[in-house]
Amino acid sequence: MAKKDEKRFITPKSEDASQWYTDVILQAELADYSPVRGCQVYRPYGFAIWEKIKAHLNGRIIATGHENCYYPLFIPKSLLDKEAEHVEGFAPEVAWVTHGGGKQLDEPLAIRPTSEVVIGVMWAKWLQSYRDLPILHNQWANVVRWEKATRPFLRTLEFLWQEGHTAHRTEAEARAETAKMLEQYRRHAGEDLALFVIDGIKSESEKFAGAVETYGIEAMMPDGKALQSGTSHFLGQNFAKAYDIKYLEEDNTEQYVWTTSWGVSHRIMGGMLMAHGDDKGLILPPKVAPVHVVIVPIARDDDRPLVLEKCQGLARRLREVVYDGAALSVKVDDREEFRPGYKFAHWELRGVPLRIEVGPRDIEGSTCIIVDRLSGAKHELQVDYATYELDAESVSAKLENLQAALYARSREEVMGRIHEVESYEEFKQVIAEGRGFALAAWDGTAETEQRVKEETSATTRVIAAEPPGHNVKCLFSGGPARYRAYFAASY
Repeated sequence: MAKKDEKRFITPKSEDASQWYTDVILQAELADYSPVRGCQVYRPYGFAIWEKIKAHLNGRIIATGHENCYYPLFIPKSLLDKEAEHVEGFAPEVAWVTHGGGKQLDEPLAIRPTSEVVIGVMWAKWLQSYRDLPILHNQWANVVRWEKATRPFLRTLEFLWQEGHTAHRTEAEARAETAKMLEQYRRHAGEDLALFVIDGIKSESEKFAGAVETYGIEAMMPDGKALQSGTSHFLGQNFAKAYDIKYLEEDNTEQYVWTTSWGVSHRIMGGMLMAHGDDKGLILPPKVAPVHVVIVPIARDDDRPLVLEKCQGLARRLREVVYDGAALSVKVDDREEFRPGYKFAHWELRGVPLRIEVGPRDIEGSTCIIVDRLSGAKHELQVDYATYELDAESVSAKLENLQAALYARSREEVMGRIHEVESYEEFKQVIAEGRGFALAAWDGTAETEQRVKEETSATTRVIAAEPPGHNVKCLFSGGPARYRAYFAASY
């Protein structure tokens, strides 16, 4: 192995995916550790990726009829205590404010771990008639959960997310909403982030505190650990009854609403980064890349003015090209202090989808070299440097092909990591070797689930839609199998 350069060294992903992830986050300047344990500082490039992810998901949310709003960060303890199951589920993770303005507060304030409580109180105040329903709210916010083990993006004390909250007249409407938003999350992961996920209902022990049912999407990381990447909760009338969220029906009777909540955090960004990268660094799906194309001048001192001029002209032309409904983001790396090879590595580390190289010979031949970050393949592209005319569709097509190729690779890798196991010994081997999901027949009991967790560290991720069939025995207890479930170690 080459001698370690503290500023540039990246642990090969093929050797240690976990350390590679940390190295890339820091060296690509996505984030850094803050003075508070478990909290991260978003650096501009990392925040630009998050904003692209946010824009795509927000578009999907708004298109389904939801409205963005904002609820406060603090929750009085007396309100939080009203929903006992919710409080019990979040108690170990809640951070409290006990002093303010130099004085002890009369009542402690929880820093929101999620917003069902304060939203329920406000809806009880606002809601009058069936005509006010449905309520379809979404907010982009930060929340705090006091985690024991942390890692940038994947698990932090404070994290960024969106949380949707809806209220409906009927159970059927609320259940349909829960399913609809789970599908939006699955499509966002696949179509925007090129991340193949499995989806399904969570077990009782893994569901959201206070929910009737929780559904989730699960990604699979290169080290064989699953990553919960989004959840959608059918809350029934639990929160409605705890916070007295009622309305007047057409027949003048008072009824409790049926509610849902659903959320995706910056954890899905961490999953995307870990899943797609390689030994050189990040590989960003074009739809969420802050920079689509970087142009690197290849020139000696005498040629530099002409080459830079042509690079800037080419950049202006490329910015007229439309991809994914907006103009291409193009950067010219005109730094004089670095050689081209250093610049190539710099932008490969940051996962920029396409690189264009322009030198004196390219200008003379009316071409440039275009390089795909995923394959590394180089192709010539014709350019008229007098007018900067080029095959714009070819550039867009390369981005579309890269996006599709990343998703296809993700799907193939995840499907290859699903192991339908026939014995407990085989199950243990899959988990111990970090091979991915173990799909197993399970009796559905909390006792069996807890025993498996204690013995293997694996948890149920989601329950498969297909039942186990007749006379199938639970892999762990030998009793009748109620479900087929995906088990895995997880972040």
